[in-house]
Amino acid sequence: MSVWNSIVGQAQVVEQLKAIASGDPKAIAQSWLICGPPGSGRSNMARAFAAALESPDHGMSAEPTRVTQQVLAGTHPDVTVLTTNKVTIGIDQVREIITTSEQMPATAPWRIIIIEDVDRMLERTTNVLLKEIEEPAEHCIWLLCAPSAQDVLPTIRSRTRIVNLAVPSTQAVAGFLTSTTNVEPKVAQRAARLAEGHIGIAKLYATDERVMSDRDELVVGVLNLARASDAVLLAGNLIDNAKAQAEADANRITAGQEAEFRRINGLAPSDRIPPKLRGAFNQIAKKDDVKRLVTRRTRDVLDRALNSIASIYRDVAVLQNNAEDSVGLINLENRSSITELSVRLNRAGAVTRLDEVAHARKRLAGNGNPLLVFESLFCALIS
Repeated sequence: MSVWNSIVGQAQVVEQLKAIASGDPKAIAQSWLICGPPGSGRSNMARAFAAALESPDHGMSAEPTRVTQQVLAGTHPDVTVLTTNKVTIGIDQVREIITTSEQMPATAPWRIIIIEDVDRMLERTTNVLLKEIEEPAEHCIWLLCAPSAQDVLPTIRSRTRIVNLAVPSTQAVAGFLTSTTNVEPKVAQRAARLAEGHIGIAKLYATDERVMSDRDELVVGVLNLARASDAVLLAGNLIDNAKAQAEADANRITAGQEAEFRRINGLAPSDRIPPKLRGAFNQIAKKDDVKRLVTRRTRDVLDRALNSIASIYRDVAVLQNNAEDSVGLINLENRSSITELSVRLNRAGAVTRLDEVAHARKRLAGNGNPLLVFESLFCALIS
């Protein structure tokens, strides 16, 4: 399994980074900004590039080296990943990772720092990072990840080498799902189509029946909106489903962290936590941290819901412009209802509803009350 096998639909960028990783170390830029829409695999690309830079074979062998395996598993001592399950990356986290960046690598050629979602930093946090990006330590490489260069302060992006990822094709994502999961090709194809190029969401749709069912109910609910009471009920159901998904996800993550803590400390699942380890163990499931994680996951679910709603009116516009043969429909299972909606709405009406979805997204990003945001949105979508 090559270091690049987890990268989906990015052949051009992979070839570019392969050449850089195997080239002259003195010519390698030390600050990078890897950009791509959500689900395009920018974090995976950063990890693969880090593995290629650190491994003696530069990631060129068909079989991964021990170094490659460590980097991809997140256990290599010279590769540090800063990520967060919170809404923003804290300034203390950045200060700590800057200290790490200034240390000499222990075993590999480079000390590599990967920051996922650098766009989640507040401006004052980004300013703390700026000096290190501008003048990195001699043996340090920074790999920053963001949806686009415009999501990062100009002072940061002007000091990095930018790599832009494409949206993976439906066929590429479906192929990835069939090769990495046990789902049938038809399920993989549908999940890839509904995810619109988002690899993580496609995998979620393919492997979690509840998530797929919630999406189906949402699409049908939007297509059947006729009265304000429908909008209120649909909004309430959506928020309830989002919270349930988020809580289940948070519990799964916490359970995984607790299991890993036990494994590292040689404890069986049924063993009592020794008094000297109890404080560290209790930090895993701190009430405030779990609450922040649920909030973050709820936002992710609601953002996914907005994408699903927007896909309905995207399909309406495709039918209104006779473009189905060239770009296809996302919600094929609802083609009949979408066709009826494309007749009831004029073209301006479809565009207006897409604008309403974008407005709702902005209100959520501004900490608007989710229930009120979606009640307002669904009322505005009634045709």
